[in-house]
Amino acid sequence: MNRFSIVLVIIGIFLLLDFYVFQSIKLLAPTQNLTARKFIFGLYWFYTFFSVGVLLLFASGLLEKTSSFLRNFLLFAVFANLIFKLLMTIFLLLEDIARVLKLAYDSTIPEKKYINAPKQGLELINRNEFLSKTALAVATTPVVALTYGIISGAYDYRVRHIKLSLPNLPKKFNGIKIGQLSDIHSGSFYNSKAVKGGVEMLLNEKPDLIFFTGDLVNNTADETTDYIPIFRHLKAPLGVYSILGNHDYGDYMNWPSLKAKQKNFENIIKVHNQLGWRLLMNEHAFIENGGEKLAIIGIENFGAKGRFPKYGKLDLAYSGTEEAAVKLLLSHDPSHWD
Repeated sequence: MNRFSIVLVIIGIFLLLDFYVFQSIKLLAPTQNLTARKFIFGLYWFYTFFSVGVLLLFASGLLEKTSSFLRNFLLFAVFANLIFKLLMTIFLLLEDIARVLKLAYDSTIPEKKYINAPKQGLELINRNEFLSKTALAVATTPVVALTYGIISGAYDYRVRHIKLSLPNLPKKFNGIKIGQLSDIHSGSFYNSKAVKGGVEMLLNEKPDLIFFTGDLVNNTADETTDYIPIFRHLKAPLGVYSILGNHDYGDYMNWPSLKAKQKNFENIIKVHNQLGWRLLMNEHAFIENGGEKLAIIGIENFGAKGRFPKYGKLDLAYSGTEEAAVKLLLSHDPSHWD
């Protein structure tokens, strides 16, 4: 199934969910204020048609011609809409099933139909309103939490200290401090000042050596344009070594040609060079101190699970490091080592 077919299926699901969820929205919208009611209905359907429009742009490939940040923002808006309506539908559907079962059970006891019928009708209306409000709360809470997490999480930088004991570590390297960071995903940033603060946090730790373990971008090399001056400050006495992650290959984009994809990949490599990072692509490097050596092995991305790309060649990168007492492997995907 191609991308356009998948998008059409998603749009169909969207519309099916919409007509079901909208029944609860109509119940919750104020009946006394007609203007407010029309505004709520208009806002609801605007979000639906906005989502459909974004999906069609995605299917046609036009969305990929926009900036990475705008593209991610629009796709997240659609994702949040879908999750909200899906959760609300599940809640309402389960309740409807329970109600049908209850009505079926009550129908087997005829005398129940006529006891306090007006009162029961009134309770049923109140109960519908309560369930709609509950469904709205259930669906909204995780979406709001997810949105807040993505917005704040992009700059929620923290330093974790981990002490490693390596039995064969040469004495000259005893006490060496390594700074490691990963998954920068430059296209997700919108606040360069916050990014600069994150870089300063790492530098304040005064690492002897820095490792960057992949995913410099979401998809394209141009995501780094505004952040190269900031990332250039990542320096360490023993150097900065980097590898590629699954997002750095441009595999998640629809490129106009293979040549365009290859050009983007070449630009990714150039960015590492511009930053002064030693990019290890299925190769190794030695760090020497007082005649003793430490081997740094860096492989390209290798995802042992699922459809993640498998570009890594550990045997090639490892070959020639036998003389080093300790070899440190840089690998983006933990499932590779598992």
